[in-house]
Amino acid sequence: MPVSLQNLLKIGQLKAHPPDAAEVQRLLAAAARNLADARETTISPETRFDAAYKAIMQAALAVLMAHGYRPDTNRPGHHVTVVQGLTLTIGLAPARVTVIDTLRRKRNLSDYTGEDIDDSSAEHCIAEADRLLQEVTAWLTAHRPQLIVPQR
Repeated sequence: MPVSLQNLLKIGQLKAHPPDAAEVQRLLAAAARNLADARETTISPETRFDAAYKAIMQAALAVLMAHGYRPDTNRPGHHVTVVQGLTLTIGLAPARVTVIDTLRRKRNLSDYTGEDIDDSSAEHCIAEADRLLQEVTAWLTAHRPQLIVPQR
């Protein structure tokens, strides 16, 4: 059975979640704020990395919600589901998903083992977050503009 958002729903990794413009806009705004924070060089590389990773997750979650889903956060692996869902939501190349998933694993090591984050890793995560936020915004603009443009 090929992986699809519908299949992820059937196996309980995702839940149905009606698209909500205000929610998508809040997530995109939060991602932009976190990305701005990540660029602040007076804070530690670890904190910068965390802020950039958070921006990645918020952008990926916004586009997942635009498709009518959200992860089941009561199940383990919901970050993996959101990241890997990028191939299904915006058609992100598997190689890019692998890069983002590597950042997810690096974040886990830092959070749960105290693994050090260097400046290079922080800069790499910031670049990936910036690129993904642009890609998600472009996809939403092209495919779900009603979710990112305030309605009158």
